[in-house]
Amino acid sequence: MGLNEADQENKVNERYSRQILFREIGKAGQERLLNSRVLLVGCGALGAAHAEMLARAGVGHLRIVDRDFVEFTNLQRQTLFKESDAAERLPKAIAAKNRIAEINSEIDVEAIIADVNNSNIESLIDGVDLVLDGTDNFQVRYLLNDACVKHGKIWIYGAAVSSYGTTMTVIPGETPCLRCIFDEMPDAGSSPTCDTAGVIMPIIATVSATQVAEALKLLVGDTASLHRSLMQFDVWANDRQRIRLGEPNPDCKTCGQRTFEFLDADAQEFSAVLCGRSAVQIAPAKPVKLDLVRLAEKLGNLAEVKQNDYLVRFMSGENEITVFSDGRAIVKGTDDVTAARALYSRYIGT
Repeated sequence: MGLNEADQENKVNERYSRQILFREIGKAGQERLLNSRVLLVGCGALGAAHAEMLARAGVGHLRIVDRDFVEFTNLQRQTLFKESDAAERLPKAIAAKNRIAEINSEIDVEAIIADVNNSNIESLIDGVDLVLDGTDNFQVRYLLNDACVKHGKIWIYGAAVSSYGTTMTVIPGETPCLRCIFDEMPDAGSSPTCDTAGVIMPIIATVSATQVAEALKLLVGDTASLHRSLMQFDVWANDRQRIRLGEPNPDCKTCGQRTFEFLDADAQEFSAVLCGRSAVQIAPAKPVKLDLVRLAEKLGNLAEVKQNDYLVRFMSGENEITVFSDGRAIVKGTDDVTAARALYSRYIGT
């Protein structure tokens, strides 16, 4: 027997009582949060922290998109995941959904196992109130910036590596966009990554908390409290900087000239080295839907195969190959794209 309206209201008031007592949110703000929809792009360290905080705050619908699976190296900083998730190689989006169901069963979580690219980004941002960046590469961030500026969607940039992190909130037409601040994407390999420079949990918590605080302000309508700056932190050096943002750059290729180079790319790179991981991701040129059971049976004669509902994993010599139902594969043990493509063609097809 379901709860009546009064019982449901009492349940909400009890669960979020301390947040409702916070004057800037209050009862009306809590209702707005419960009716809000947020897209989380990436569910690694930052994305996992975003997801947990938003779920506990009562943001009603979370759309979580991630292309990867949980590994033991993630557990030091990716707070939603457990050892069993790593042992089972669960996709991060699925593991996040499972954990959030234990934290707040009334939150609607849409888990999407996918590589964010120019063929799907516009559909992913459709229907959400804002977007939080939890990615680990600039290619996706510039693509996200293109899509959000084009469609007038607010997004909150964030990055963290080593003990350093940075964040800014992009409100199209009102604040500078990512490309106003960083005109050109950094060259591959020129920036440190978590796999090359390491990362500590305090900087993840610091950047994510700042991003989520901005998200809550936006969702309850308190735009006057936004920090409107590029925030930079180094928790080990005890350094914090706040660079005030001015107006959007009229000469910006994205928000000034409305030239969406990343979104409108004629061809998508179907192979990508996962920086610092000695791994290559291969994606099919056209969308596919693999029958993982059938694939596992086919590969069973060639190698020892492990599988779950979301992926198939097997070894080929020194290479571990993980295949997802959308046809993507992550080939570990090499950063040679040609070699990874050859393994993909050999076992999955062209």
